[in-house]
Amino acid sequence: MASYQTVLLDIRDSAAYVTFNRPEKRNCMSPTLHAEMCKVLDEIDQARCKVIVITGAGDAFCAGMDLEGCFLEPFDKPELMAEINTNAFGWFTRLKNHPAVTIGKVNGWCFGGGMALAGVLDIVLAAEESTWGLSEVNFGIFPGGGTTWAYANNMPSRKKALYYALTGETFTGKQAEEMGYATRALPLAQLDAETDRVVKMLSRLGRTVLAKTKEVYEKVRWMDFEPAIDYEMAKLWELSRETNDDWVRTALASFKRREFKPGTQSYTLTRDV
Repeated sequence: MASYQTVLLDIRDSAAYVTFNRPEKRNCMSPTLHAEMCKVLDEIDQARCKVIVITGAGDAFCAGMDLEGCFLEPFDKPELMAEINTNAFGWFTRLKNHPAVTIGKVNGWCFGGGMALAGVLDIVLAAEESTWGLSEVNFGIFPGGGTTWAYANNMPSRKKALYYALTGETFTGKQAEEMGYATRALPLAQLDAETDRVVKMLSRLGRTVLAKTKEVYEKVRWMDFEPAIDYEMAKLWELSRETNDDWVRTALASFKRREFKPGTQSYTLTRDV
């Protein structure tokens, strides 16, 4: 694995662990970090990881964009600004659409662009003590660059979403769970263990079924019911052929022999393509 200035990457078995490593800046995202994340995702793709975990060093997850490095300094340099935006929006979009399961381990401060990042991930495990906020209004703008999309899609209540965007008031990881932005909130002391548990659970499952579960969900949530049935059945048979019908030949055959309980257990993979 390559070494980076602003990011730590550790790939173990089928999981990639990404740590933003700018604790002195509360892990805000600089132009260098954006460029390096593009390369980090290249490494992860090459390793064919099933799971990606993103967290931050020190007491912060991510405090958003580096305001000086991403906005103030390149403001009168349009080519540099365009390069920064291409990298930033590029890796965010890749992560949102990634076939691996993406997990945010929100260990502390989560502001602005950090909330955008949490908003595109599949699963977010948050420390109850973590502090979240949409602070853009405090310096005269609205949440941009995908952040409005993120909070609008992760806070089901319009009134709560607009309250936090309009006031800039902070909220806790526990409140993020209650509003639907975090999957689960738990004490910081338990965050590592819970993340490891979820990664282990996901790593036992097939790479293809994890990817297609995500893909089908993202498509059918915008469909009417009847077209969704047709799409889901078509993707089911696509999955079946790509895995040599493993769900029937192995999983259901194993269930018939009463070797596992599919309601509470996963079967032993024989074909993880």
